[in-house]
Amino acid sequence: MKSHFRYSKQEKRGIFFLLFLIASLQSGFYFINLKSTRAKEPYFKVDTLAQAFIDSVKASPPKKDGFELRPFNPNFITDYRGYVLGISPEELDRLYEFRKSGRYIRTAEEFQAVTQITDKLLTQLEPYFKFPSFRQSNKIQSGAAEKVIPRDLNSATARELQQISGIGPVLSARIIRFRDRLGGFMVTEQLLDVYGLDREVAEKAMKKFQVLKTPEIRKINLNKAQVNELTSLVYLNRAIAMKIVAYREQLGRYDSIEQLTKIEDFPTDRIQRIKLYLAL
Repeated sequence: MKSHFRYSKQEKRGIFFLLFLIASLQSGFYFINLKSTRAKEPYFKVDTLAQAFIDSVKASPPKKDGFELRPFNPNFITDYRGYVLGISPEELDRLYEFRKSGRYIRTAEEFQAVTQITDKLLTQLEPYFKFPSFRQSNKIQSGAAEKVIPRDLNSATARELQQISGIGPVLSARIIRFRDRLGGFMVTEQLLDVYGLDREVAEKAMKKFQVLKTPEIRKINLNKAQVNELTSLVYLNRAIAMKIVAYREQLGRYDSIEQLTKIEDFPTDRIQRIKLYLAL
């Protein structure tokens, strides 16, 4: 037996080195296996109930500060209400500009035309539109409207003109300035010639204001007037006035005011009104 366990110093060193190598390899395999096992284990576990609640909250539509949509007048929308309704600032600005002129929106279609909102948004908002009644409250019960006594258009003040829906301070001042340049309205329909005044608004104004007394004006002599005198009439600009004088110098004189319609660029659609301020 002793012969089997008798080793030299070199053999003992070899056996020790071999045992050390085996122990090192075994330890390495152990730690590698332990690390791979831990990598497969999750760091935390998902709470399925909590995750289901979170998913349901995300899927539900957002609420806007508890705002409850009720019927409203679309002529008066604040910035906050516009935000809640989904109306962009640009669309609100168009509404505000429209209201500055003193006009009111009366239908859902007109609201879309002014603000330029989408059809989808109009469909959502239209059921909540509540337009005020613009009918007169002093109508007779039988349904016949009270007779309106017109006032003289040539003596109407700016404040009186502003009683017409659609006529504000700017338009009322423009009407009076136009009247002063003419020397007075000769016919009620001349309201249609005021720049910027919508035909619908002008027709409403003509129901309450009419030319009851024709003003006394000095008519312009068509066969004697020069360019500066002709341009004093608001219907004629300088270019037309020069053509009128040139046409007269070529013909010698005008036999009728209707001859003006033969001049190039002459406003023939207003000849009946221009005739009121000219003479031969």
